[in-house]
Amino acid sequence: MPSPQRVDPLRIFACCYIAFLYAPIVLIVLFSLNDSLYVAFPLKQFTLRWYAAMAGNPALLAALRNSVELGLGVSLISTAMGMLSAKAVTGVGFPGRRAMLGLLVVPLIIPTLILGIALLFLIRRLLGWDLSLWTIGAGHILLCLPFTTLIFVSRLEGFDRSLEEASLDLGRTRWQTFWRITFPLSLPAVVSSLLLAFTVSFDEFVLAFFLGGNDTTLPLFIWSQLRFPAKLPTVLALGSCILLASSALVALSEWLRRRGRATDGAGAIPL
Repeated sequence: MPSPQRVDPLRIFACCYIAFLYAPIVLIVLFSLNDSLYVAFPLKQFTLRWYAAMAGNPALLAALRNSVELGLGVSLISTAMGMLSAKAVTGVGFPGRRAMLGLLVVPLIIPTLILGIALLFLIRRLLGWDLSLWTIGAGHILLCLPFTTLIFVSRLEGFDRSLEEASLDLGRTRWQTFWRITFPLSLPAVVSSLLLAFTVSFDEFVLAFFLGGNDTTLPLFIWSQLRFPAKLPTVLALGSCILLASSALVALSEWLRRRGRATDGAGAIPL
């Protein structure tokens, strides 16, 4: 007789962990499709009216536009700065490169609450600037820069420097070498950095709360709507859309990053 199969405790723990992690997400989507003002079982019937109400809300659409514009600007600037920072710290002969890289990633270990208070004090008390989307963008760039820098560092550390040297030996300028050699080889990291920075900025709440002033981003709008029970189903519908979009962007970003590391030397434009 075959011996009974043993139950693996680690497998049970992994299944319980996944269920605990994703059950709230499933419930958000489920109740956003329920034709009831109350988040409770049993469900009434399937409906899409909360999604229609979401699309017809001017305040929601304005907050969405602010978040999209902010995310696009932050992703472009933080990606450019991250690429330049990574290019510097991975360069040959750069003094104190490890210390500089450590300083660049410090915002990752600082709680966003502390970072928000510090930036609020700096912007309002020391600089005297008014709070707006611009100040939120500055905070988001500071938050996203470590992510973009690390993405480019992981790409450029395996970069064959002889390609750049060959381009320079053939008479190309450093600027031409960058656009014809370095940038094409770094393109997977560029796309990955853009997607990740946009996602971080789009979903960020704490810095937007401290630095936004009268300007509202989508996370702030969602938080303000949670005080009204009648608007909760619309918020759940909006949350479902954000979860879907954010998950797709993060998955695409990670896939591109891994693909870029696996393809060494692919994509360079001939001299």
